Amino acid sequence: MGLSTHVLDTMNGCPAAGMTVDFYDTADGGARLLRSFQLNADGRTEGGPVLDTQALRRGTYRLVFHVAAYFRARGVELPDPPFLDRVALDFGIADTASHYHVPLLASPWSCSTYRGS
Repeated sequence: MGLSTHVLDTMNGCPAAGMTVDFYDTADGGARLLRSFQLNADGRTEGGPVLDTQALRRGTYRLVFHVAAYFRARGVELPDPPFLDRVALDFGIADTASHYHVPLLASPWSCSTYRGS
């Protein structure tokens, strides 16, 4: 199944449709952008996982969620600078035979994540 993500907007009680997410490989202490995408109406990647099972490699990665831009686009007035601008989640993939799901629950003032199923 590979690697997937899902974002829920906890301020409005809905998926974070349209949020931009950047995906990086962080091997060797660097950060190489692999892809950027916008979440679909369900707050997920369009057309499947971030990485499918064949592309999944052992290593370290980063998902960067553009939280402030998403909430501004929804008409939320945010301070300058916003409390949360971009939320970066660094994580490791140890078992390429497993599915890794990285969900984010976000508002302009808080976020939470966990390893989902």
